[in-house]
Parts: sequence; C-alpha cells; structure tokens
Amino acid sequence: MFKLTPFVAIMAAMFFISGNDAHAYLDPGTGSIFLQVILSVFFGAILMLKVFWQNIKAFVQSIFVRRSPDHEDQ
Repeated sequence: MFKLTPFVAIMAAMFFISGNDAHAYLDPGTGSIFLQVILSVFFGAILMLKVFWQNIKAFVQSIFVRRSPDHEDQ
C-alpha cells in the first residue's frame, strides 16, 4: 500500500549513524529504571498468558482438532 518503508529505514539509519556525542550523565537510578521496565514487561506477559490461557488453548485446539467426515458444520 505505502512505499514509505524504505524511506523510513534510510532516515532511521542516517539518524543513528550521524549522531553526535551526547555528554549525558546516567545516574545509578537509570539502571533501576531499566530493570523495572524489563521486569514489568516480563511479568505483564506472564499475567496476560494466565488471563487468556483458556482462549489461547481453545484456539490452538481448534486448529489441530480433526473433525470426522460425517460430522459436518450445520
């Protein structure tokens, strides 16, 4: 539909290649924020699997279940 993807990829590559020094300071709290984000994503994914496990299981079973030829959709 859109031919914008190569343009976006080239612009992103140019942005990351032509970066200047940031002269930024990362304090010790930055590591704890990164750790908190990683752990929240991990535990959020586990919670999502727990909540939707029955739906996921039913979907996978509906894909792999073999129906008998005499039992057609009515």
